[in-house]
Amino acid sequence: MNTATEAVPASAPTRARDDLQVPGLIDLLRYTKATAIVGDLLKIKARGVGLGDMAMVEMPDGEQSLAQAIQLEGDEVSLQVFAGGKGLSTQATVRFFGYPTQVTCSSNILGRVFRGDGQPMDGGPDLSGDRSVAVGGPSVNPMTRNLATRMIRTNVPMIDVFNCLVESQKIPIFSVAGEPYNQLLARIGIQADADIIVFAGLGLIFDDYYFFRRSFEDEGIFSRTVMFVNQASDPIVERVLVPDMALKVAERFAVEERKRVLVLMTDMTAYADALKEIGISMERVPSNRGYIGDLYSQLAVRYERACSYRDAGSVTVLTVTTMPGNDVTHPVPDNTGYITEGQFYLHDGMIDPFGSLSRLKQNVIGKVTREDHSQLMNTMIRLYSGGEEARRKQAMAFELTDYDKKLIKFAELFRERFMALSASLPLEQALDLGWQTLAECFEPQELLMRSSLIAKYFPAKAAAPAANAPAAITPQQPAPAPGA
Repeated sequence: MNTATEAVPASAPTRARDDLQVPGLIDLLRYTKATAIVGDLLKIKARGVGLGDMAMVEMPDGEQSLAQAIQLEGDEVSLQVFAGGKGLSTQATVRFFGYPTQVTCSSNILGRVFRGDGQPMDGGPDLSGDRSVAVGGPSVNPMTRNLATRMIRTNVPMIDVFNCLVESQKIPIFSVAGEPYNQLLARIGIQADADIIVFAGLGLIFDDYYFFRRSFEDEGIFSRTVMFVNQASDPIVERVLVPDMALKVAERFAVEERKRVLVLMTDMTAYADALKEIGISMERVPSNRGYIGDLYSQLAVRYERACSYRDAGSVTVLTVTTMPGNDVTHPVPDNTGYITEGQFYLHDGMIDPFGSLSRLKQNVIGKVTREDHSQLMNTMIRLYSGGEEARRKQAMAFELTDYDKKLIKFAELFRERFMALSASLPLEQALDLGWQTLAECFEPQELLMRSSLIAKYFPAKAAAPAANAPAAITPQQPAPAPGA
């Protein structure tokens, strides 16, 4: 192996892991024996390198790029070059840092925007003196986790009323291209009662990145938000690193500062596509539809970071997963469904009450919410389903009963007041509106609900005036004089 030892220039990175002291970092070896270039991958002969270690690649023309060791085969190391394969040459030299990818983690990162390599991209103050921590690592020991029993209020009726978002839950938004899933994700981040928002953008176009940043700034939550953004034009390897950076920062805030952290990620399908592209470059045997064979494990490692820590804070993970061709059997949503605790289906600009599910909602409904929550939720969904069935009967020219007409009216009001993404109500007001909507369409005995709940919450209707009641006095009919 052709190597040489030389002093590292002052411009070379010198950060070390907070739990590992790297002696001086002045005697780094410069490896020059490159064996192959495959796309963005550079293969080089080297020893003593750990999987995931960071490196600096120097091109023959003096250009430099960060890289990461993603595969080890004997003394051959495969490096994913952040800057891509353009200008890459077998004459390139490589210096390994001796530690994996790190991310800055301190209170100073709040209100900041970072690239996929962990460097600030907002022109703010330098953070090189702040503490850095290695990303990745094992997930939390289940013995140190608390049972999810706290609700995260979002003021989105279709979530708060029908599929509650529970603290420490991991749940995706299933949707298709063209749907307003980014708008929904931003709105949840703005309205959710969380202490810290950690946003991870994966393969975003500039317009989407600008939308999220402007929304967080305009709504006054940017000062408690951290953004990690990989744009569509950025290196694909950074797309793979962004979720790990965001989740590591979320963990630190939850454990060390006992914060309730909400992690928002979009779009996990872009993340899976990046894994597929890297797998093809590494000549791995493809699995279903060309995706890597360990796609399930790669997704699970990230989603399992959601946790409610004992004697500390919590991390809740809400992601977007787009389904190509609206195919829920696509490998990405299919594998995701086995990992997460439900899903929100977003189509036609609305959250579908039938396809959506929160498996942890029973931990909070009726326990930390009002006593009528469960029965009201089930009754409204049952009546909305009946309204959809009555609409199909109407479309086929069947004769409708008076009850069918009530169901159709209720379904229309339900879509307008609850399913529209513009609807924004605190939970208690949404429950009251649910009772009001039922009262506008049905008689109490038609609801098939507990009589005690109906007596307590069903709105009283104004009594009709009696037939022999005296006529109301109007300006045209002045009151008779006293003694007349």
